[in-house]
Amino acid sequence: MENRIIIIDDDQDYLDILGRHLRSLGYKQVTLFNDAQAAAKTFENGAEYDLALIDMTMPGMNGLAVLEVIKSTSPSTECIMVTAVNEARTAVDCMKKGAYDYLVKPVSRQVLSLCLQRAMEHKRLLDLINLKKSRSIPRLNNPEAFSAIITQSPEMLHVLREAELHAASNVPILITGESGTGKELLARAIHNASPRSRFPFTAVNMASIAGNLFEAEFFGHTQGAFTGATKQRAGLLANTDKGTLFLDEIGDLPLDLQGKLLRVLQDGEYTMVGSSTKRKVDLRIVAATNTDLEEMIIQKAFRKDLFYRIQGGWLHLPPLRQRKEDLPLLVSAFGSRYNGQKEFKIEPEAMEMLLAYDFPGNVRELKSIVQSSLNLAQGKNLTTACLPAHVRRKSRTKKLYPSSPAVAAKPLAEVEKNHILAVYKSTGKNKSQAAKILGIGLNTLRRKLAKYGVN
Repeated sequence: MENRIIIIDDDQDYLDILGRHLRSLGYKQVTLFNDAQAAAKTFENGAEYDLALIDMTMPGMNGLAVLEVIKSTSPSTECIMVTAVNEARTAVDCMKKGAYDYLVKPVSRQVLSLCLQRAMEHKRLLDLINLKKSRSIPRLNNPEAFSAIITQSPEMLHVLREAELHAASNVPILITGESGTGKELLARAIHNASPRSRFPFTAVNMASIAGNLFEAEFFGHTQGAFTGATKQRAGLLANTDKGTLFLDEIGDLPLDLQGKLLRVLQDGEYTMVGSSTKRKVDLRIVAATNTDLEEMIIQKAFRKDLFYRIQGGWLHLPPLRQRKEDLPLLVSAFGSRYNGQKEFKIEPEAMEMLLAYDFPGNVRELKSIVQSSLNLAQGKNLTTACLPAHVRRKSRTKKLYPSSPAVAAKPLAEVEKNHILAVYKSTGKNKSQAAKILGIGLNTLRRKLAKYGVN
């Protein structure tokens, strides 16, 4: 776990015991202070911690005074007060000053673990609320886990920060977005940023699993369970125990198999084919789809209970055409990769042509275009002649700037908003019909309308 915890207690022996307890629970970044004033000074100097365990009775500066300093300098830090005296009035005073909880010594390992989990979950939920309210560009606490995702788009950075906050918990996550936007890449990043990172990450394309093999693939089978089963075989669930199971294109899973998957997600139990013994499994589910699951629910093609089970956290990846500021970064990264890390240059005209293209295949298509264009460039600068014919043809039908100064240029977001609202009103505010006319998913339309403040 990457949570940063500070323990403040003047009793060095008890301080060491608490530190060992926390490290045995998996918390690695634990800082110990036996001087309350020195600890308060670190917060005044800008130190940041996710959680503080504070002793109530200390010489020079008591726990309440330390709590006030922490809440005034680092309000997002969750504080748990620890005392040898169980007094209701003291507990109330602590809560009024912003403490999350109040523990009485001696604190058992089990109580400490549960209290820390609840406090961290409370902090995560508050951070998610603050992230949605914030207009500033968020900063990742664990950028290494997300290093494979290349972006400078504010919208994408908000998605990554939200993903990082979800990663700290065990809630299942649903990732939506068009094909080629990097849903599996984000799922791997979530796994790498989570406490499960040292355990397996298993990616499964749900459309590729035949219905008659679903149980054998997921649950495994015993020897002789069916013809050809000469030995016992562990399934995907057992092989991913304690790790993350990524269910790609979950919308393609047949309806009759959705119920079997739901039972595993609800109970954390499964039975191997050919056995009657129930087995426990502990794993994190991350699902992804490029289809509109809510529309599928209306069409009776996807189970509503399964949808709510996998939608603990919902992350939507925007298409590349909505994050064109990332295009130069991506072209440079792919160019260096496919050019053997040698110096790579693209002519301005070629970059303008790429910027004018919509990339229906998103980042996956861009990667393919850069690779094929470099093959044609033969070590020279990448020019417009190196780009595929369909890119040149479609790009030339568009203009990056208005041809006449009499035509006022409008931001792309404003043009999109006006068009969406016009179509929405023309259908009598029928969301399903408007989404079909616009060629976008129903969820996407709902998010756009909510962003515009329209019901």
